[in-house]
Amino acid sequence: MLIAANWKMFKGPAETRAFLEGFDPPAGVDVILCPPYASLAAAVESGRHTIYAQNVHWEPSGAYTGEISAEMLHELGVTGALVGHSERRQLFGENDEMVARRARAALEAGLGVIACVGETLEQRESGDTELVLKIQVEAIAFAAGDHPNLALAYEPVWAIGTGRTATPELAREAHAFVKGILDRPVLYGGSVKPENAAELLAQPEIDGALVGGASLDPDSLAQICRAATS
Repeated sequence: MLIAANWKMFKGPAETRAFLEGFDPPAGVDVILCPPYASLAAAVESGRHTIYAQNVHWEPSGAYTGEISAEMLHELGVTGALVGHSERRQLFGENDEMVARRARAALEAGLGVIACVGETLEQRESGDTELVLKIQVEAIAFAAGDHPNLALAYEPVWAIGTGRTATPELAREAHAFVKGILDRPVLYGGSVKPENAAELLAQPEIDGALVGGASLDPDSLAQICRAATS
């Protein structure tokens, strides 16, 4: 079971070090921490957990202001990256082609990748969930295939940061659909918290969780990790 913590634009280096001092997950669960760029070095220095970036560019270098290459992440000791998070798609205009290029470049450079897919509320209510997931997952599959260092994260966009959560059955169905297109581990990401983690992670098609707000507190994240081992 894999638990990935996406800290988004929270926790500078000092807060990162304080979090790591207080975070004590149980054995038997793989933990990935995804701090903001400014805190990657502090997280790597701890040597206690796998550290991923929150994004990575497809070029090794160039005139791409604000971007970070896979080679730079390697030099820091970072071992992977998220790509295609819904906030990157919605707020910064990333499309399926860009997400696929990021995933392929990172994997070819030897990084692990968690590639995010998911539908908006409007798409779900219009009955287009499977069409949206098919297009998103096939773009990643075409670019990266079933690479052993690739995992996916299903994020119902309407459940991110809203307090709403997909029912365990709905999440299981979406995960099964995604795996039918690309047979890689799939994490659930959508307002995962200690109160609902056990029920979600008990679903047979769910291989872990991508945790947002609930991962900012070390005790909260540790509780989710314990739910993953039960």
